[in-house]
Amino acid sequence: MDFDLIVRGGTLPDGGIADIGISGETIAAIEPKLEGSARTEVDARGNLVSPPFVDPHFHMDATLSYGIPRINASGTLLEGIALWGELKPLLTHEAVRDRALAYCDWAVSMGLLAIRTHVDVCDDRLLAVEALLEVKKAVAPYIDLQLVAFPQDGFYRSPTARQNTIRALDMGVDIVGGIPHFERTMADGRRSVTELCEIAAKRGLMVDLHCDETDDPLSRHIEQLAYETQRLGLQGRVAGSHLTSMHSMDNYYVSKLLPLIAEAGVSAIPNPLINIMLQGRHDTFPKRRGMTRVKEMQALGIRVGWGQDCVLDPWYSLGTADMLDVAFMGLHVAQMSSPADMARCFDMVTNVNAAIMGLDHLGLAVGKRASLVILDAGNPIEALRLRAERICVIARGKVVAERTRQDTRLSISGRPSQVNRRHKSG
Repeated sequence: MDFDLIVRGGTLPDGGIADIGISGETIAAIEPKLEGSARTEVDARGNLVSPPFVDPHFHMDATLSYGIPRINASGTLLEGIALWGELKPLLTHEAVRDRALAYCDWAVSMGLLAIRTHVDVCDDRLLAVEALLEVKKAVAPYIDLQLVAFPQDGFYRSPTARQNTIRALDMGVDIVGGIPHFERTMADGRRSVTELCEIAAKRGLMVDLHCDETDDPLSRHIEQLAYETQRLGLQGRVAGSHLTSMHSMDNYYVSKLLPLIAEAGVSAIPNPLINIMLQGRHDTFPKRRGMTRVKEMQALGIRVGWGQDCVLDPWYSLGTADMLDVAFMGLHVAQMSSPADMARCFDMVTNVNAAIMGLDHLGLAVGKRASLVILDAGNPIEALRLRAERICVIARGKVVAERTRQDTRLSISGRPSQVNRRHKSG
């Protein structure tokens, strides 16, 4: 046998058609026609073959807990935080672990093979940290799971958050997180950005802060984050998540801010499903929707990815672990309607998100890890339009999820017997 697995005749995101030969856990060949043989062959003819989907912003400690102990009646971010405070004392190691593992099953079925999850460290038990470290080990054969030490109640505002953040990092959590806009004062928020970045620099870690997740245009902690990134030499290792205050900022200030973010190499992670659901709750009309300035950042070369954020938890009552849903909503809210912009939205939930997370081993190229997805679509834009079914998911060279194509049978005189909503223009 020349390969362990061959994916035959799939359409690549750039429109080319190729066979992909896999040896062990690695992509060994991508050619128009591989002459070799393999122990297993997957027929991808007529379907899109993609890198795996990647989610750079999630809360796995809270996922699938919707309704416990109650539902977020107002739908606001602050009530969600308060509700999470009610839920935390009720958490058990087993419940957090089991819900997270169930979510990872959903993720695999949707071709989502890399996730960065923030884990709250403001519970002195660090129960969720221990549970998710266990989950990380369990899912390692098929999901890259990164953990962020996240002081949900404020690095300074919560009395033990600082020491718990350090404890979590000592336990093996990967990334330094924070929430500067939730501190008692703007000054405390700025100080928290400085200290958290210094902790990351000292330990050689990445930084991912919930930054300015508010409608307040004067919440400008992203400016401090860009400054500390340059001061400490953290370029390429820092992300600002949400950045919703930028939706409401003065245009002149933003014209100065965006070049600073670009110069510092800070990535941005908006979360369109949750941002437009939670923001603008104090508005009547016109009503702000909290989406940061995606296209403007991209025009300056700032790396921008789409995040899922929440599924069935105190902040969001929906979700299916489908990053195409996330990109589809982001496309609409950011008005990314040109063919190039729509294709970019697909790239954001695959290659761009992988780059933000530092996952250089992912991608459709020889030598990369053999993790990929076959979708019931002809190209990336059609995949977004349909939120296409995942026909086959391959992780580290092994088929881990499959489903048959779901055409609909019609019983209408004079019309086709089956329909599936795929479309060839012209």
